[in-house]
Amino acid sequence: MDNLKTIRNGTKSHPVFSAAEMNGRLAHLRAHMAADGIQACLFTSYHNVNYYDHFLYCSFGRPYGLVVTERDVTAIVANIDYGQPWRRGFGATLTYTDWQRDNFFRAVQRLIPAKGKVGIETDHISVENRDKLAAALAGAALVDVAKPCMRLRMVKSDEEIALIRQGARIADLGGAACVEAIGDGVPEHEVALHATQAMVREIARTYPDTDIMDTWTWFQSGINTDGAHNPVTTRRIRKGDILSLNCFPMIAGYYTALERTLFFDHCDAASRRYWEINVELHRHGLELIRPGARCKDIALALNEIYRAHGVLDARTFGYGHSFGTLSHYYGREAGLELREDIETVIEPNMVVSMEPMITIPNGQPGAGGYREHDILVVTKAGADNITGFPFGPERNIVTK
Repeated sequence: MDNLKTIRNGTKSHPVFSAAEMNGRLAHLRAHMAADGIQACLFTSYHNVNYYDHFLYCSFGRPYGLVVTERDVTAIVANIDYGQPWRRGFGATLTYTDWQRDNFFRAVQRLIPAKGKVGIETDHISVENRDKLAAALAGAALVDVAKPCMRLRMVKSDEEIALIRQGARIADLGGAACVEAIGDGVPEHEVALHATQAMVREIARTYPDTDIMDTWTWFQSGINTDGAHNPVTTRRIRKGDILSLNCFPMIAGYYTALERTLFFDHCDAASRRYWEINVELHRHGLELIRPGARCKDIALALNEIYRAHGVLDARTFGYGHSFGTLSHYYGREAGLELREDIETVIEPNMVVSMEPMITIPNGQPGAGGYREHDILVVTKAGADNITGFPFGPERNIVTK
């Protein structure tokens, strides 16, 4: 029984990104490696494996990796996937089997010499696996490349921006499907299912050669709107409910989003006040996302609007974040978040959201979570808002 195999089954699939795009990413990475004297990188995260190899793995308790050297790109994959990683990936693959414990690290040893500097993602690898990696590559110095690679990913290429624009368009279609499904007594999960189906079908129509993976909808009502990442439930919509629409089309591992506050049938005066406060801040935030602006300065300026209305303590998270290869269970370009502790200066070809949220606790007038969300592509002159779905009380009180 082999510990390691080379499996090629079928032919390479048609990728979303061109060979020139993938080689450009690798060229930037290799320039960093050369400048820092790194002979090889071992990526273990979903986002970097996907970014540099166009393959999004399904871990299911098994480690995956991508080894990048001066000349080669090789994914380390589990035998359970057979030929799929090679078909979907940009580079080569080396498959490890389950027949002996720690065959993943034997694959690492085959691909990386135990000397010099080896780049790893210290924010992703577990302590146990780091110890095993250090033993497998005894003689090599393990250095962190997670943060430099994050900085490289934060500035998007033209192909990435084109895909993100498509994702924003498809998210708008999901939002329209949500509104279509809303009704008195309709369960949250039925609204979410209708929106997700609409988005998946449009992804398949737009990208007929890609895999269909991970698109989802969070649709919350009433008290369930209090958190940004609350799961869909079986709660049924009632007249006067606050609603939270959250559509997330995933294309080749790339995340886009549409998030909106809505009300069903009517909106009381207390709720409308909080909603309009959040919309006021949202509009101003859209104006602040420009090249040259610091993330922390945007956050501090927006805090003043909430403070003036007496609701700053109702804010639940930062005001926005980067987009790219990320998802609800993997990836995050934390260096490009609109928070008070982020010093990053916004540049052209960054893609950033504006998404303010306040939550009023249950039992108080206007209780619920209020959130809007638009995606902006930063240009040399300003920013292009690629979200088309309307926001605010004038457009999003759903009556049927």
